[in-house]
Amino acid sequence: MPSTLTESTDPYCLRDGEGAALLAGHPWRRFVVLGDSVAEGLCEPVDGYSTLQWADRIATELRAVRPELAYLNLGRRGLRAHEVRAEQLGPAVDFRPDLALVVCGGNDAFRPAYDAEAVDAELTEMVTTLQTAGADVITVGMFDVSNSPAVPERVRPGLRERMRRLSAHTARLAERLGTLHVALTDHPLTADASIYSSDGRHGSGRSDAIATAETLRRLGATLRN
Repeated sequence: MPSTLTESTDPYCLRDGEGAALLAGHPWRRFVVLGDSVAEGLCEPVDGYSTLQWADRIATELRAVRPELAYLNLGRRGLRAHEVRAEQLGPAVDFRPDLALVVCGGNDAFRPAYDAEAVDAELTEMVTTLQTAGADVITVGMFDVSNSPAVPERVRPGLRERMRRLSAHTARLAERLGTLHVALTDHPLTADASIYSSDGRHGSGRSDAIATAETLRRLGATLRN
């Protein structure tokens, strides 16, 4: 990434005032986040980009329109989908959200024994339970981390196949259940080294800025329809 590029000049990030315009008049008052380390916010800082992580960025933008917004982030690193459901779904429902972000399955897909149908079942239970509780639910097809330079070459093919299978399954689930789906797997920068951290598992400050832009644009499209 050129050293002169910053969040304010990055063509894939939000422009000044864009978030407020996209979310103008939004109805959401209680925002909850469920998931793994991506939800918790383990991204590597990048010069010129905000240090706020993805979920916190979304909450900040929502609060810019509705300062009274209540926000709860239950995300915790290392969890697989069944653990997110078992540990976080109950507290999430108790929070009485009207907007929820569910992001998990990546830790399952990192394993060669990844069971796509089992992860689908966990995601389906989380999404439908949150919807029944009155929440609009955001689902995500994450960036393909197999493109990270820190991922050993020998494991890339298998990891790529599993990450893309997770993304495809989540997209189909989203269409079936009517979630607000954010598709990042085939983003123009999915193979760009600048959006990945040095640990080979997470994103960078730039990826979180881009994910925020795409999430807000998805929410804005919903508001306009």
